[in-house]
Amino acid sequence: MTDLATDRLRGSDVPPDGEDQARPADPGAGDRWFERRGVLVAGEILVSVVAALGFTLLCRHISVNPMNRIGQVSGLAKIQQYVAMVGLPILAVLVYTAYRGGLRRHGIVQRLVCAALAGLATGVVAGGVVVALRGTPWPLGGQEGDPSVLIDMATSMMHGKGISGVYPPLFPAAVAIWSELRYGGVGGAGFALHDLQIICSALVGPMSYLAWRLMLRPFWALAIAVPSALVFLDPIRPYSHVTMIVLLPLLAACLRELRRAGELSTRALWLRALGFGAAFGILFLWYSGWYLWSAPGVFLLALFVFPWRRGKQTVRRGLLFLGVTVGTAGVIGAPLLYQIVKLGADTPDRYAYIVNYVDPAYVLGWMSDRNGGLTYHNWPQSGELAGQTGFAIMLVAAVGIGVGLGLRSMVVRVAAAVLAGAWLMRFWFASHMAHEQMIQLYPRTTWIIMYCLLILAVVGLMTGLERGAGWLERLLRSNGRAASAGPVIPRRVTKQLAAGLICALALFATMGASWSVDRYMPQAESTNSMGLDAWRAHTIKKKDGTCPKFSPVAKCADIITKDWKPETDKGFIWCANVSTEDWPAVCGRQAPWVNEQKK
Repeated sequence: MTDLATDRLRGSDVPPDGEDQARPADPGAGDRWFERRGVLVAGEILVSVVAALGFTLLCRHISVNPMNRIGQVSGLAKIQQYVAMVGLPILAVLVYTAYRGGLRRHGIVQRLVCAALAGLATGVVAGGVVVALRGTPWPLGGQEGDPSVLIDMATSMMHGKGISGVYPPLFPAAVAIWSELRYGGVGGAGFALHDLQIICSALVGPMSYLAWRLMLRPFWALAIAVPSALVFLDPIRPYSHVTMIVLLPLLAACLRELRRAGELSTRALWLRALGFGAAFGILFLWYSGWYLWSAPGVFLLALFVFPWRRGKQTVRRGLLFLGVTVGTAGVIGAPLLYQIVKLGADTPDRYAYIVNYVDPAYVLGWMSDRNGGLTYHNWPQSGELAGQTGFAIMLVAAVGIGVGLGLRSMVVRVAAAVLAGAWLMRFWFASHMAHEQMIQLYPRTTWIIMYCLLILAVVGLMTGLERGAGWLERLLRSNGRAASAGPVIPRRVTKQLAAGLICALALFATMGASWSVDRYMPQAESTNSMGLDAWRAHTIKKKDGTCPKFSPVAKCADIITKDWKPETDKGFIWCANVSTEDWPAVCGRQAPWVNEQKK
């Protein structure tokens, strides 16, 4: 078919590189080393990672004062200048090869350009964080909130105290290791977190794109990877959302291999099961929360796609594949699994903020507790049709097309199953919130539901184009208006159209990345905006005891070094983003500090 569609929608047994199976043979093409599949895959990985990290390093040369708005705007403009200087020549090569030269050469260029754009998209975000933190060695958030918890966990690990509660240990361990290697161990965890926030933010784009390349062609992998990375990336906790983004394509690829387990050799079956198991186990230790929201739908889908009717031999091989995958993941994730079983019931989540006060059926937007003065009275904005915006209506329509036309695709099945399971769990926890006085992180289902809707919408566009092109071709052939051989729409035209759409995606990526990072530019504490986290990073003493270069305060805070300790469970919901007077109306009780003052 065309480059704007994929044969993968017709079943789950298409080779993972997604190349067009109907392409005419090119004698001698396989003899060229740079066209070998392994070389092309390595090239995509290398180009995407180098683009992300290289652009981040380039942004270190931007010399502005990030503590005033003029400096911030100049920094954002410089980032856009840099990305234009890097990106425009790349896009020029793509468009040139779409109009001149062989189609195979253009296919290679398209792969590498899509990989580079995925890296540049989050490289811009990471570069913006570099600008926002210029002059301070501290991370976004400083020594407050979640960054403080991560710093304390890393310090505990450096003191030999092991895993901290039920929190996934791999990222705090990475902070501890980097602190030991670069900052002298204990006392340097905050500086190590600063570095890892930037590095991990830059790598979200490449990881998302490369994960989706397991299932989709370059253009469509980019069409999902870039919007999802920009919408969900949180530089304060970049390890969290990248797990969600990567997990779904990995689940789709794993279930595809389960479906065709009977066709795999014993060696291939073992290697793939071990590979998927290792990937799932590592992701679980990196951030485990998304497994909870994905589990119900994926479990039922696995029962549905298991090759029950393909003979005893295939059933045994399918069970072997599942056993090895789950066993490997379980062994790797065992330390955290043990902590969850041991302490899970003793660690309830009781922290509520603005997203807990709005209609729980609203899943197309997110607001952190840095709400900038917004309340549940004026956020979210009501749309034109039954409260739904035009974007929501178009998104839901695209989702319907994806489900209706692409249900044979494993991508559609996984996204729909995860969406259904997370949707039910969201309302289960929300409906029990008042009686049990627990939140249990249910607002985070907003992200995975939005992600599944985005996936289904993109696949809906893909299937619509594929089916539309097929129907048009059959119609013209039946009317005798097309030749009996060859595609109705020339491949050169589809390559040119794909190149144009990739350029449009690149423009969206650079604008979206600038919007994303602008939210984290330093803003004073009184604003309670997302920029507060960068502002706090400029108010803490450096290792030598002096204030950061652009500190907005005369007396900076001392460095705090302490081990992690679990918070005491108060037994009731703590309502953030609520004034003292509004606590009874929102939370159903007086604010705790009112009773303390009376005593």
